[in-house]
This record gives sequence, C-alpha cells and structure tokens, in this order.
Amino acid sequence: QVQLVESGGGWVQPGGSLKLSCEASGDSIFAVKAYRSMAWYRQIPGKERELVGGFFGGATDYGEAVRYRFTVSRDGARNMMYLQMNDLGPEDTAVYYCYFVAGNGAEYWGRGTQVTVSM
Repeated sequence: QVQLVESGGGWVQPGGSLKLSCEASGDSIFAVKAYRSMAWYRQIPGKERELVGGFFGGATDYGEAVRYRFTVSRDGARNMMYLQMNDLGPEDTAVYYCYFVAGNGAEYWGRGTQVTVSM
C-alpha cells in the first residue's frame, strides 16, 4: 500500500501563485522508490479529471491548459512531488490530486487539495 497526502491548496487571487506538495509513503520502500509514474491531476467542477503534469517513466509531461505556467518537480530522497503553479486564473479552480503508480503497477490516488482562484 502507498499513501499519498497532498498539501498546499487554498485561495489565491488571479495572477497569483501556489505550490502544492505530495508526500508518498508506504509499507514497502520498494513500492515507493521504484515508482513508474507520479503526477498531478485536477478535476474542475462539471468536468473530467485531467492531467496537470508529472513524471511518466523517463519523461515529463504536462496538460496543455497549464503548459508553461505550471512546473512539476520531485525530491526522491523525501518521496515528495511538487507542483509550482504560476499566473493562476479562475479556470484553474479545481481539486488537485496526486497520482502514483508503484513499481508493481498498482495505482494510487490522494484525497486531493482544493485550489480556488478568485478575486
């Protein structure tokens, strides 16, 4: 089992920035360290969950809506993944989820953190 805990969400004005964090932990250090994918997704009210950005094998990928504004990073030593979000707009209001594919292929989701962008 792998547990994912997101943090850093909140309210921000348009044009502002936020940084989200995701911490992965689990019973098996192998499952956590030898992950296959680790990414951020978001769900905007009334819409399907969509990719924000993450690490897939040896590649980094972003959703088109956030490309060039958001940056994913990771700290392998601490089992952390981050999402730096800049130039936020109301359209970025969503619940942001951490997604993890362990070394054995099992998929996990965090509970999500709310990001609200408004005046």
